[in-house]
This record gives sequence, C-alpha cells and structure tokens, in this order.
Amino acid sequence: MIVLGLTGSIGMGKSEAAKAFRRLGVPVFDADAEVHGLLGPGGRAVAAVEAAFPGVVAQGAVDRPALGGRVFADRVQLDRLEAILHPLVRLAQHRFMGRARAAAAKLVVNDVPLLYETGGERRCDYVAVVSAPACVQRQRVLARPDMSEEKFAAILAQQTPDREKRRRADFVIPSGAGKRVSLGHIRAIVAALSPAPRTAPGKPRRRVGRRALAGAKRPG
Repeated sequence: MIVLGLTGSIGMGKSEAAKAFRRLGVPVFDADAEVHGLLGPGGRAVAAVEAAFPGVVAQGAVDRPALGGRVFADRVQLDRLEAILHPLVRLAQHRFMGRARAAAAKLVVNDVPLLYETGGERRCDYVAVVSAPACVQRQRVLARPDMSEEKFAAILAQQTPDREKRRRADFVIPSGAGKRVSLGHIRAIVAALSPAPRTAPGKPRRRVGRRALAGAKRPG
C-alpha cells in the first residue's frame, strides 16, 4: 500500500484536493477533522486540554477560539498543546492505515496541513503539495471571517514556505488555474501510483520520477 502525503499552506486549496482524491476512490485520512473530533463534545483530548489550559472548555467541548487565543502567539503553549494532540492524531492515523490495509487499498492519502513542519513526510512514500499563486492565496485567506493581515502573516510565519514545500515534494498540484486543471493533476497522480508493482521483502520501493508523470509535473 502506497501512502501519499498531502499538504499545502493556508488558502492553497488542500481541502478541495482531498475531496477530489476521495471522489476518485482513494481513502483519505484527514488530520484536521481528527483534531476537530478530539476537541469536540466528548472528544478524547478535551479533559487533557482543560487540565493544561483551564477555562477553555464549555459544554463538554473545547472553545477553539479561546484556545487559539492562548496558544497562537506563544510557542511554548503551542508546543504544550501539540504534545497532547499529536500522539492522539497519530494513533488515529495508525488505525486508519490498518483498516486500509485490511481492505487491500493500493493507495491512501495522509492529509496533514503541517506535514513537513511535524516530520510527517517520513511516514509517507510520496508527498503532494497543493499550491496556488501568492495573490490567489492571499485573496482566499483574507476573505475568511475573522481573518486579518496580521493573523495571516502570523500563520504564514509558522508554516514552511510554499516554495520550500514545492521543492521538497514529489508532486505539485496547482489550484489557481481552475478545478479542471487541479483534477487533471490529481488523476495523473492516482493513475501513476495506484498500479505500482509490489517490491520484494526488504527491498526499498522505487520512487516514481517527477518527470515521468504526465499531467503531474511541477508547474514552471
């Protein structure tokens, strides 16, 4: 089973790309959705988060804006939160992978916004990054409720730059030229990775060359 890491900076269109993979029949593990569940009513992280950040829980769920106000600009507090959430997310991811293997899936997607920032690429066979021009990214992000120039800049400062992500990725999925273009790249990635032959035990998997993928070449 091939594990494709999917990532992208804020406003790049990663969520739409993940939906496209699902529509093509590829199982997708959504790290963001898992975090929402952990912090939601009855979530497994609620008690630990309340113990670490008293006052951020209301009606059995974590008040995400209140929690964000406590950790957003404080690296120490953010590390404290991540120490609670990351092990639980990885456990859920491990279970997801187990179910996918049991179902004989040939390809799965590991959708993680901070894939490179957390070293998650080491648990993937390949990485695809969703990217759009900076002007498109900016327009998308600033159109969100409760977003400001200052908050946008602070978020970007916490993320690996898009150029670096594109340099390190095996595939780049452009999202600024319309859904049809993005879907073409996603279809090409699925077609290239799904039929990959099995390797003999103990031998490393041969990585598909970036230039060998028609429709999945990095832009430019």
